[in-house]
Amino acid sequence: MSTPSKPSLWARFRASDLGHAFLRSPGAMIAFGLLVLIMLAALFAPLIAPQDLRDATSFDLMDGFTPPFSANEFTGNFYLLGTDDQGRDMLSAVLFGLRASLIVGICAVALSALIGVTLGLIAGYAGGRVDAVIMRAADVQLAIPGILVALLIFGLTRSLLPTGLRDAMAIYVVILAIGLSDWVSYARTVRSAAMVEMRREYIQAAIMMGRPPRAILRRHLLPNVARPIFVIATINFALAVIAESTLSYLGAGLPPTQPSLGTLIRIGQQFLFSGEWWLLFFPGCVLLVLALSINLLGDWLRDTLNPRAVK
Repeated sequence: MSTPSKPSLWARFRASDLGHAFLRSPGAMIAFGLLVLIMLAALFAPLIAPQDLRDATSFDLMDGFTPPFSANEFTGNFYLLGTDDQGRDMLSAVLFGLRASLIVGICAVALSALIGVTLGLIAGYAGGRVDAVIMRAADVQLAIPGILVALLIFGLTRSLLPTGLRDAMAIYVVILAIGLSDWVSYARTVRSAAMVEMRREYIQAAIMMGRPPRAILRRHLLPNVARPIFVIATINFALAVIAESTLSYLGAGLPPTQPSLGTLIRIGQQFLFSGEWWLLFFPGCVLLVLALSINLLGDWLRDTLNPRAVK
């Protein structure tokens, strides 16, 4: 007798509560589709971009300020989204800038989640003075706007680097600045969920059996507080991308040699009133679509994973 084959991953997803809710939500499917499309475009930017912005010989100053959907009158080169003042193709700039913004957003969310979840689990498990110290530190950081914390960390970190390494290390400094400014939401949420789980019988039984705290945190508490972590990470992903764009727009983020969406918006704003509107319009539209799709997906995920939500 032949053993029955296991259902595919897609079949198991459709049969799950999350998959059923996803397939019944057109907004979530559209947002997810846009997010996947944007991430694929950023991932394959070196392959699909008409120009390699890392090679200065790939663009010509004669192509500067070519309007979108037209060919340059001097060189005859056609550009779908136009060019900037240096003759760089805006489609290539947006793709590479999108790639940089997504890398910063993903790494910053991973860093802040690692710090926040770890501190939240420790505070919820230990309680007492340990909990008080961690939560007071979180309260102090909540009293300061996140962008100011990121600016402070960015300035301090860059001041410690040699001048020759500041541009090369800029992306790592931005990731560190945003990651260290966004851990509070994870810590407070995980701490509250962990304190509820600490009253459960299975946790008390594990403590009575003499299981080490590290094993209890990793194998018992963490899996049972994972749902709100995914929701916070999804929403904070959009906030991290916007924070990176804000820092770059203020001149405290990535340098022009490593274009991000914020850098492109800052450069495009300088030419807005001289008629080169496309330099600001296209990076701004991509940032808007990216943030909107992530927020819509995060809102749907929050409503779906919240058992108290009204269906």
